[in-house]
Amino acid sequence: MALMLSWRSDPDTDGATGLESARITTSGDGFRAVGRMIRGTAEGVLTASYRLVVAGDGTPSRLAVDVATAAGEQQVTISRSAEGVWLVDDGSGGTQRAFGDARDVDLAFSPVFNALPIRRLGLHREPAEHVLTVVVVDLPTLTVEAAEQTYRTVRTGTGAEPAVVGFEAGEFSAELTVDADGFVLDHPGIAARAELR
Repeated sequence: MALMLSWRSDPDTDGATGLESARITTSGDGFRAVGRMIRGTAEGVLTASYRLVVAGDGTPSRLAVDVATAAGEQQVTISRSAEGVWLVDDGSGGTQRAFGDARDVDLAFSPVFNALPIRRLGLHREPAEHVLTVVVVDLPTLTVEAAEQTYRTVRTGTGAEPAVVGFEAGEFSAELTVDADGFVLDHPGIAARAELR
């Protein structure tokens, strides 16, 4: 199944003006996402594009990100083998990195990436709480670091009501509204789903 999903951020509620759109193709628990975002930051405007491949077991196998600001352009590619070995390549050659037991990646400002643990763990369908090590890609710096994130089911989805999943990362916390496929409808402080015409 292929979807085109878009999110808009509002400076009054999300701290910045921005827009993200992604084409997502799902296959079982795996999916592919090709997306682009533009967002205001304290340092100015950034634009970023990404290609994400998530394997059938719900874990990412590859993420490629390109980012541009007034200061210049950068790219990074992150790959994860089936054995859990991570390789990070910033264009100057790949480096094997140890990220502990990390199985998920997160790209700053993008609601798409919250879907990885939510879908993999079924948090929109079955109540649970998980503290996870996640590989986080910062924007616009493209630094890649491991961080701890917590996902907790607040409410499972029903036919009429979307699921709500609590999210914590450092000092930041929010309750994410999630659709029946595990993709974010609203990520307070980041962006909310938008219908573009």
